[in-house]
Amino acid sequence: MKTLETLTFECETGNYHTFCPISCVAWLYQKIEDSFFLVVGTKTCGYFLQNALGVTIFAEPRYAMAESEEGDISAQLNDQEELGRICLQIKRDRNPSVIIWIGTCTTEIIKMDLEGIGPKLEKDLGIPIIVARANGLDYAFTQGEDTVLAAMTHRCPEYNVLKHKQEKDLVRGLGVNLAKTTVSYSNKQESDDCILVLFGSLPSTVASQLNPELERQSIRVSGWLPSQRYTELPPLGKGVYVCGINPFLSRTATTLMRRRKCQLIGAPFPIGPDGTRAWIEKICSVFNRKPHGLEERENQIWIGLKDYIGIVTGRSIFFMGDNLLEISIARFLIRCGMIVYEIGIPYMDKRYQAAELSLLRDTCIKMNTPMPRIVEKPDNYNQMQRMHELKPDLAITGMAHANPLEARGIDTKWSVEFTFAQIHGFTNARDVLELVTRPLRRNTDLGCLGWNNLSKQAIAI
Repeated sequence: MKTLETLTFECETGNYHTFCPISCVAWLYQKIEDSFFLVVGTKTCGYFLQNALGVTIFAEPRYAMAESEEGDISAQLNDQEELGRICLQIKRDRNPSVIIWIGTCTTEIIKMDLEGIGPKLEKDLGIPIIVARANGLDYAFTQGEDTVLAAMTHRCPEYNVLKHKQEKDLVRGLGVNLAKTTVSYSNKQESDDCILVLFGSLPSTVASQLNPELERQSIRVSGWLPSQRYTELPPLGKGVYVCGINPFLSRTATTLMRRRKCQLIGAPFPIGPDGTRAWIEKICSVFNRKPHGLEERENQIWIGLKDYIGIVTGRSIFFMGDNLLEISIARFLIRCGMIVYEIGIPYMDKRYQAAELSLLRDTCIKMNTPMPRIVEKPDNYNQMQRMHELKPDLAITGMAHANPLEARGIDTKWSVEFTFAQIHGFTNARDVLELVTRPLRRNTDLGCLGWNNLSKQAIAI
């Protein structure tokens, strides 16, 4: 590793070792409470969903499989009639506000015209049908959410600037007539000037933590994409500012800018106390708000993380690349005192992650830590060789490589766990370090029992 003041990027030609993006159904169907997801694919897709999500027949989840058979693939059956029959049954049994079709690899290969069939059935059934091709041709499984949200942006109502101004003037007029000239009203008035929509799927508990953080800066969040209910999608259009909370939503960001004419706020992502503070400060700068209390808030969180920081300080870590969260998590861990040898990432949108990359560079300089090597589309064989030479204390990897690395004496943590954990905002920084330190603490505990020596002898054998 070299001590540089600029980040270095490399690109290898490795295969994409990741989950299928249809796994986004696992968290999106829980987020959008009045939705129903229909995955159009083969039995393999059904097996994956059932095994990966651990759903039993009694759970009655709000998603299902439309399995393609030989008749579908050989074009002997009418796709519209078959999908219409299934969607009619969904309407009769569940009556959702929206049906979201998830197209898989099979629909791509046999050229199934989901975009053409969807509007026809939508008209016949009277239920909105959104088509999202979240198939295995993507770089990472988290991009399934990106595809769904990009398709959903077209269904958001149009933002009416004139109507908003009239409503705002009416509120201000009422405020004057009622002589409400207090500071609290003034803050609300300033907040009403901000039309901010946050995009990215988060549990309601985490979203309810981020909203008050912005409200403390006199900024009110006008809506979330996706919302908890399809019928509550936020208005979008010219004059609306949007800001992402996850680094894998570049397609959604592009759609919001180009198709809906929204203004994107390019900010670091709210992962870790440092990232959350930078995220809020960037939003404040766009709306001409002077942030207050953020430094004290961040310092308070760092004090609460001292027990974890004592474990990770000076330890080394290697990211193999899996879910596109690698840059943000690596930046936070460097701020905690860790040394990051390499950040492997399946795909890098440098424009969308520009602010995050800048914060990563500044963090390395602040902590006097060597800049990590960033490798796009890494070759896992070459990574194994590099890990053998570097001998990191921990590797963040996909499930496929966890056991082989453990057998070679390298502690591992599944990257998919960071996807499903609550890691955003000030208060959830502790959960990130809990995941990272778990294998390190486990080995320390085993070492006290003498198990480390036995494991090393087993590896030598």
